[in-house]
Amino acid sequence: MTGHVLFDPLLPLWALGLLAALALVFVGWAFWRRLSGWAFRGLAALVILAALAGPVLQRENRAPLSDIVLMLEDQSASQRLADRAATTETAAEALAARITARPNTELRRITVPDGAENAGTEMMTALSEALAEEPRARIAGIFALSDGHVHDMTRAPDLPAPLHLLHTGRETDWDRRLTVTGAPAFAILDEEIRLTLRIEDSGAVPASETGTAPLEISIDGAPPQRFDLRVGVTAELPLTLTHGGRNVIQITVPTAPGELTDRNNSAVVQINGVRDRLRVLLVSGEPHPGGRTWRNLLKSDASVDLVHFTILRPPEKQDGVPVSELSLIAFPTRELFMDKIEDFDLIIFDRYQRRGILPSLYLENVAMYVQTGGAVLVAAGPDFASADSIFRSPLGEVLPARPTARVIDAPFAPKVSDLGARHPVTNDLPQDGDWGRWLRQIEVDPGAGNVLMTGHDDLPLLVLERVGEGRVALLASDHAWLWARGYEGGGPQLELLRRLAHWMMGEPDLEEEALWAEATGRTMRIIRRSLSDTVGDVTITTPSGTTETRPMQETRPGQFETRYTGPEIGLYRLANDDHEAVIGLGPAAPREFERTIATDTVLAPLIETRQGGSFALEDGLPTLRAVREGRPAAGRGWMGITPRGAFETLDIARTALLPPWLTLLMSASLILLGWLREGRR
Repeated sequence: MTGHVLFDPLLPLWALGLLAALALVFVGWAFWRRLSGWAFRGLAALVILAALAGPVLQRENRAPLSDIVLMLEDQSASQRLADRAATTETAAEALAARITARPNTELRRITVPDGAENAGTEMMTALSEALAEEPRARIAGIFALSDGHVHDMTRAPDLPAPLHLLHTGRETDWDRRLTVTGAPAFAILDEEIRLTLRIEDSGAVPASETGTAPLEISIDGAPPQRFDLRVGVTAELPLTLTHGGRNVIQITVPTAPGELTDRNNSAVVQINGVRDRLRVLLVSGEPHPGGRTWRNLLKSDASVDLVHFTILRPPEKQDGVPVSELSLIAFPTRELFMDKIEDFDLIIFDRYQRRGILPSLYLENVAMYVQTGGAVLVAAGPDFASADSIFRSPLGEVLPARPTARVIDAPFAPKVSDLGARHPVTNDLPQDGDWGRWLRQIEVDPGAGNVLMTGHDDLPLLVLERVGEGRVALLASDHAWLWARGYEGGGPQLELLRRLAHWMMGEPDLEEEALWAEATGRTMRIIRRSLSDTVGDVTITTPSGTTETRPMQETRPGQFETRYTGPEIGLYRLANDDHEAVIGLGPAAPREFERTIATDTVLAPLIETRQGGSFALEDGLPTLRAVREGRPAAGRGWMGITPRGAFETLDIARTALLPPWLTLLMSASLILLGWLREGRR
């Protein structure tokens, strides 16, 4: 029970002030006139003013409240290194026993797990949420059992009590870390690029580990290349990409004896390989409306270097034009088709027929070019069905279809075949089934080629085939340009020819048989593209070497998928049928492992605001002391808790100090005494 005096005025304060001023004037006037009763009159006025001020005695029945202590237990990934988890658990139990043994003290234990999406240790977020649930006036102390690496310090709250850090590090801890400071997102194939990286040691590094450290680089899971780098020095390593599309590069520093972890000894870099200036040779047998279509398509792509060879005047044409006026510069056919043919990524024969301009030796060289990895596309016109057809040359050995000598001059609507619906060149073409008609088609026998589109009476229209290391394609019509002109609504001429040309040049996104994966966090979407109706299960090899198999489900024609959540972060290997792929799941060095040596530097500014302390658990658990608020809360071997003395008011009783009858009696008595005193004179 406690009590104190309160005032509950019966009049506004300004009215009380005015009455007090008037009373002072009258009492002063009486004193100046030397009236003997002025003192009694002044006391009477004071009693009346005191009564009007409403003094009351307030008594409170209070119940003391316990002090609350918060204990943050860091259970993030970096706290599972070495013996930190066991050290933290042992220290937490011992500290909890000491806190709960103190009278009038409650303990709140708060677990701090790994943050979502590689956010690191979000201790300040957990502390802010805990403080929001407790009365700040009862918080007597905050203890953090951690390695000291906190990644959300920008969310640090205003502390109502001292904060103490009990860190789990040891003086002998040391660690080695690999960081990639510079890596391009894209690289030109067969050209050297440079990766900028650095190997850093921290902590109590053994003398045997100073100087240099080995480093291994592997591309797409291939056997690694080994280098020796100086520790603590930024280095540039040369690298050459040999295939287009995504290249997964794994960089690893072998684990050294005694280091805390190898989770920050590796990095996975993904670089897209691109071709530098695709070179295309376009050979037009004669001028026709479709020739401009091919030229416009290839010239519109800034990454394509086009060499266009057009036969404007066939040799058999006899019109009396002097030979000296037929050409200003002789076309370098030997240089193009013999000496520099390997420099081209694609050769297109557009309505070309044998007229003796390109000798059989040149065409034979083109066939060898295909066998060794080149690409040839034939856009056929009536010439392909004639006796002078390019098929009846050495190039015919690699072409995907044989002409029957029949030319069909009738309208037809091109259609995507069942196989074409599964092939990336013709899959999901815009406005499928609502295309304008073409007016001419060359009848061909496809043989072993893949028919992706059909025309008149379902005859083959677009045929693709792989020959040796190269690729060939045949478009059995010279009327694709009708789509570009919008005839009968037109069609996806530009998209079809673009896809066809890029498939010929080996664009990875257009491979009909492919396996790859896309990662989101720790979940990967595994995709298998195939022309087959079914594919086998995919085998997944984790970074630790264990394997799992997952069935593939067809999600659309030609594409099979499955999802897999990886149990760990690192490089995964995928295998399905004869195809293999690799993917880096999550960051190779998570945020938790960027810095692993325990420290109090991060939390030091927050600790100093309330004069808390930092202690190493390997030195033993400090004792607890009670300290007054505002005094140092840590010292050699001890930590302070600030008792708050909080209480709960159960009930309140108020009693007037000057009841009305007492006020009337006192004021009347004093006035009477003053009158009697003055009457004697």
